[in-house]
Amino acid sequence: MSDRTPPGAMTPGRVSPRLSHNAMRHWNERLIEAVLFLAAALSVLTTLGIVYILVSESIHFFARISIVDFLTDTQWTPLFDDAHFGIMVLVSGTLVSSLVALLVAIPVGTTIAIYLSEFAGSRVREIAKPILELLGGIPTIVYGYFALLVVTPILQVLLPNLPGFSLLSAGFVMGIMIVPYIASLSEDAMRAVPMSLREGAYAMGSSRLYTAIHVVIPAALSGLAASYVLAVSRAVGETMILAVAAGMQPNLTWNPMEPAATITSYIVQVALGDLPHGSIGYQTIFAAGLTLLLITLMFNIVGQWLRAKYKENY
Repeated sequence: MSDRTPPGAMTPGRVSPRLSHNAMRHWNERLIEAVLFLAAALSVLTTLGIVYILVSESIHFFARISIVDFLTDTQWTPLFDDAHFGIMVLVSGTLVSSLVALLVAIPVGTTIAIYLSEFAGSRVREIAKPILELLGGIPTIVYGYFALLVVTPILQVLLPNLPGFSLLSAGFVMGIMIVPYIASLSEDAMRAVPMSLREGAYAMGSSRLYTAIHVVIPAALSGLAASYVLAVSRAVGETMILAVAAGMQPNLTWNPMEPAATITSYIVQVALGDLPHGSIGYQTIFAAGLTLLLITLMFNIVGQWLRAKYKENY
C-alpha cells in the first residue's frame, strides 16, 4: 500500500480548509445579519420610545384637564392665570401654514419634476438636480429670517394690510423649502415609468407635454402621492420658520394673513427650561406633541392608502 494521501482527502485529526472557510463565512453572515437586524430595530425602538414618552406624559395631563375642553375650547393660554387648553388654536395655525406651503410646493415641485424627467437633457439634469437638492440642506432658521426680512416686506407691497408676522409669509417660504423634496421624489417616480408607455403615446401622435400629463403622471401616481405625503409631514413638523415669521400668537384663525401659533412653535416657546418639571404648563408640550404625532400618522395612513390604490406593477 502507498503511504501517500490522495489529493483533497482529510488527514485524521485535521479539518478540511474548505470546511473551515465555509464555517467562517457562515458565522460572518450571521454576524452581518445580526448587525443589520439591530440597525433596523433601532428605528422601531426609537419610535416606540417616543410614543411611550408622549403617551405617558399626556396621561398625566389629561388626568388634570378634560379631553373635551382640550378639543373644544377656543383659547390656548396654559401659562396664564386664567388657563385655557384649547388645542384647536394651535391645530388651526399648523393646518393653515401647511396648506399655504403645499399650495406653493406641490405645483412648483411637480412642474420641476416634469421638466427634469421629460424635457431636460442628461447634462442639465445632472447639474440642476444637485443644485435643487441643496435647498433642502439650508438651515430652517435661515429660511425663517428670509421669510421675515425679505418675503414679508414684498408681500406687504402686494397686500398693504398684511401684518409683520403672518402665516402667509411663513407658509410661502416653507413651501419653497419643501420644493426639493417633492421635485426629487416625483422625478424619480416619473423616470421609473417604462419608456414603452411614452413610445406608445408618441406613436399615436401625442406631444411630450400631453404624454407627461396624461401618461407619465397617472403611471407614477403612487410615487407622487408618496412625495406629497412626505411634504405634508415636513410642513406639519416645521418649527423655526413658523417660530420666527408667524408670530407665535395663540390665535384661533383660518385666515393666513393673520399671525398665529402652531404646535411646533409653541413647543419651542415652552421647552426652554423655565417651567418646573411636572407642572401643567410643562405637560402641555407632551399633549401638543401627541396631537402632532396623530396628525402626522393620519396623513401617512392616507398616503399609504393612496400608494396601494394607485400602485402600478410593470
